[in-house]
Amino acid sequence: MKRILVLIDYSSEFSRRLLKGLIQYSVDHGPWIFYRLPAYYKTLYGKEGIVEWANEWKADAIIARWDHEGTNLLATLNIPIVLQNYRERSPHFSNLTGDYIGTGEMAARFFIKRRFHNFAFYGNKGVVWSRERAEGFRREVEKVNGNYYYFESADLMGEEWGTSHVQLDEWLLSLPKPVGLFACDDSFALRVSQICTINNIKIPDEISLLGVDNDELICHLSDPPISSIVTDVEKGGYEAGRLIDGMISGAIKEPFNIVIKPTRFELRKSTEKFDITNEYISQVVNFIEDNFTSNIDIDSLTKLVPLSRRNLEVKFKESMGTTIYQFIISNRIEYFTHLLMTTNRTLFDLALESGFNDCKNISRIFKKKHGCTPTEWRKRHKDFHATLNSM
Repeated sequence: MKRILVLIDYSSEFSRRLLKGLIQYSVDHGPWIFYRLPAYYKTLYGKEGIVEWANEWKADAIIARWDHEGTNLLATLNIPIVLQNYRERSPHFSNLTGDYIGTGEMAARFFIKRRFHNFAFYGNKGVVWSRERAEGFRREVEKVNGNYYYFESADLMGEEWGTSHVQLDEWLLSLPKPVGLFACDDSFALRVSQICTINNIKIPDEISLLGVDNDELICHLSDPPISSIVTDVEKGGYEAGRLIDGMISGAIKEPFNIVIKPTRFELRKSTEKFDITNEYISQVVNFIEDNFTSNIDIDSLTKLVPLSRRNLEVKFKESMGTTIYQFIISNRIEYFTHLLMTTNRTLFDLALESGFNDCKNISRIFKKKHGCTPTEWRKRHKDFHATLNSM
């Protein structure tokens, strides 16, 4: 029976989901024994004490969040090590990392689609996952010549009000409004939300706020609740188990990086905002967002505003960068994709609920957007999660 020493904090939703995937791998391919060394052990005995304990316990592998400066100590154990990234990726051990740049790009495209011209990033100082998310976000903003604003601090959650809070307060007040603000994770997004409340900065009207990791407790502590990018962290934990298994058996001999991918948005009220100056187009956009699953046509939209059909179509394209029809279809596809991930109902039922008349049409549009059919997409994303949810 393999012995796995776990040196990861499980106070965050991300870590708990990561460990859930790791444990599921042991259920499928074990049995394994896990032991999570208490946090106080490091305080009492230091990193040397942890390594000594791992050696005495005869650990077969370790999965840990570990400072880069102490990796030489881990190497003395001569067992498989997988490190959860924090400040930097390890050049010596396998890394449990993420597509951080891709996540930042995804966030920027989210706000670009909503026609924002001002973009802001609030990051965690000195950590690789925040730095690279900021880099991906900035790159996409520069492609559309958007205005980019950046601020970083150490984690402020639970700290007394201090200089960093004041600086964040001043930065948020100084941002041009409206602005699409991407926080490096949900905890940092919550800090933004709290300071906005203190300063009477309206979310989402002035700041449209997006986080990462979809920590539901944190997201719903905010008023309004925070939208977040969902990552496939459970699958990352499962793949970490597969990697550890292969390293213990000798089938895998070289360090290997497991990359956790962003998968979708969990949209809440903090991002219910488009940056549209034309009040009539804004009215039409809001109506479509509320009613896209019903039978909307342009003639019915012209009854909402004092614009002719042709004038409405032209001004909509100027404001949104897409046609009315394409905007309706995009909303339906996003909703259909969400239902694919969160329900087990038939494609026909989901197509009808999303506003499509048949599966053939939606399959063609879906494949053009995602590069695969709805059935293939659902299988790719749901098989693993169905197993996890049965735990």
